[in-house]
Amino acid sequence: MSNVGNSTNIMWHDCPIQKQDRQQLLQQQGCVIWLTGLSGSGKSTIACALSQSLHSKGKLSYILDGDNIRHGLNQDLSFRAEDRSENIRRIGEVAKLFADAGVICITSLISPYQKDRDACRALLSKGDFIEVFIDVPLHVCEARDPKGLYKLARAGKIKGFTGIDDPYEPLCSCEIVLQQKGSDCKSPSDMAEEVISYLEENGYLRA
Repeated sequence: MSNVGNSTNIMWHDCPIQKQDRQQLLQQQGCVIWLTGLSGSGKSTIACALSQSLHSKGKLSYILDGDNIRHGLNQDLSFRAEDRSENIRRIGEVAKLFADAGVICITSLISPYQKDRDACRALLSKGDFIEVFIDVPLHVCEARDPKGLYKLARAGKIKGFTGIDDPYEPLCSCEIVLQQKGSDCKSPSDMAEEVISYLEENGYLRA
């Protein structure tokens, strides 16, 4: 029996079918691909392109999109700093379960704070967390402004907006950087293929 957080007298139950068995069934390695970057950097679009590419190769993936998760599991959370951290913590725990199921879990989240990204990495075994920084300059993201949020933030109608009056903390280290600067406009499919190449080269697409 153990106590975890506010949960007392709980016990972990093991099952004879383990992650390795599920990976053998799916012929892939369960992992988390953590897409992070500013609002408007293209995270959700790249996530969908990546999932489509994996599907075409017969690989099972699932996307945990930040906005989508706030429609259900995390609808009780605001965008205050402490709630943003809890949002990331919950999604990290769910992503860990998908990876344990043998699924390639793709998360699409701004996740602006280094400590929160590091905490999610620490939940998984070494090699199971693949951090992908979508490196698009603020002025490009602001010009795109697909949801009109930058305009609202500049007008002072949204407080604590990442890149305007709340920081995006640079990554100390990550597995992949997808850059889009100047006239170098890669398509979402091209950027997704860079991630696919990493997965293939490192054995994630076979058991």
